[in-house]
Amino acid sequence: MNTKIIKTINDQLQFSKQLSLRWSDLDPNFHLRHSAYYDFGAQHRVEILNQLGLTLKVMQKEHIGPILFREECVFRREINISDEIIMQTKMAKMKSDASRWSIVHEFYREDTLCAVITVEGAWMDTKLRKLATPTPQVVVDALNIFPKTADFIEL
Repeated sequence: MNTKIIKTINDQLQFSKQLSLRWSDLDPNFHLRHSAYYDFGAQHRVEILNQLGLTLKVMQKEHIGPILFREECVFRREINISDEIIMQTKMAKMKSDASRWSIVHEFYREDTLCAVITVEGAWMDTKLRKLATPTPQVVVDALNIFPKTADFIEL
């Protein structure tokens, strides 16, 4: 299912996605396996960036790519295959030049928070294979559009 971009009352965007769980997403305990959460988060980040104009083609042309330093999930409630899960994605931290950032994915079953993924990342120059400050304005614009968490921190 596609990412929904919703404008809220204060005119801030909200990125949410209803997840479609598959049999292969389950573990031997018949609930969502731990690595599936990370897969859902990664896919959602790519979909959001794509919708904001920062497509894989743009990244390839500009020789930049996102990299992760840390990815952590806090599991609060089980998710089962029959559950209707909505994932919301927000920016938790970011430098003003968009060179470093932290994104949070929240997994909800109705109003119950089931899990939170936090990723910390940066941009890499794919030619030099080194960390880089993104120069194309589309990167900064895309990351600035991200909805912010209530406790957003500018790095």
